[in-house]
Amino acid sequence: MLRGLGLLALVLGFAQVVFGAIVRISGSGMGCGDHWPDCYGSFTPAHNGANLLVEISHRYGAAALSLAIVALAAAAWFKRREAGVGGPGGVLRASVLAVVLVIVAALFGAVTVKLALQPLVVVTHLAIAMALLAVLVVAVARAGGLGSLAVAERSGRTFRGAIAAAVLTFLALVLGALTANTPGAPVACQGFPWCTVIAERGAPLAIQVWHRIVAFLLFGHVVGLSLGVSKRREPRPIRAAAWAALGIVTLQIIVAATMVEMNLPASLRSIHQAIGTALWISVVALAALAVGQRYMTDIERIVFESPSRGEFATPEGVST
Repeated sequence: MLRGLGLLALVLGFAQVVFGAIVRISGSGMGCGDHWPDCYGSFTPAHNGANLLVEISHRYGAAALSLAIVALAAAAWFKRREAGVGGPGGVLRASVLAVVLVIVAALFGAVTVKLALQPLVVVTHLAIAMALLAVLVVAVARAGGLGSLAVAERSGRTFRGAIAAAVLTFLALVLGALTANTPGAPVACQGFPWCTVIAERGAPLAIQVWHRIVAFLLFGHVVGLSLGVSKRREPRPIRAAAWAALGIVTLQIIVAATMVEMNLPASLRSIHQAIGTALWISVVALAALAVGQRYMTDIERIVFESPSRGEFATPEGVST
């Protein structure tokens, strides 16, 4: 149940971040004016303008996400005496932190509306949303999801590499948000991978150039990380997460190049946000898996360490 609720909250959180990009790109951020949490005095306004419908749908999504997270925390509280739920490293603490973060995200959503989409507030709102997704990924892994039950021991080297990847991904996301929300930054550096035409100088140009530098550093790091986990024969879920991250970051660079070179319409630019969010989830999942399972029953540990398990199987068979 905890695993299912955690996955539901994670899927809703991903959809909410992506839809938030659609709200920004479509210019619907002020679709409800400066009213919050209602929309012109009602949660079901009669006015059906396109911007209003996009904005209020985003708020409905936030409400659904909040309910899923509260349900996860409540379920973890009732099961807190079970192994792996209460105490350090358990699902309960992660789910309670998710509740706190979703409240903070909602409050920043209100501030964003009241300040008429001030860029730094918008970027802070995105950063909080990413922190919330990271906590939900950890909660799911602690509940036995994402293949974490097949990873019994901590992998310190992979964990350190995954943390570095997460830091670079977070910086790329924040710089990407600054690029999208800073006047002149989206078109400051035209051409890919280097600037063939500089349309803006100063802060707009610096923000976009640093966004590209961090993105390429991230790509190189994830390549090395993926090769490393394969060479060390890490458990299959860890290898899958690392190679998934590599595939996603490669796709992200291709999409970024296409956006710049082909000048894609705004309606398609939310794809860039969606792929970046998926990359964030994958690198955080890699870090969460590398921690290993702190809680295993005696039977689970015997089964995990049995020579008959795939990677540990021997030609001689298993004696009982």
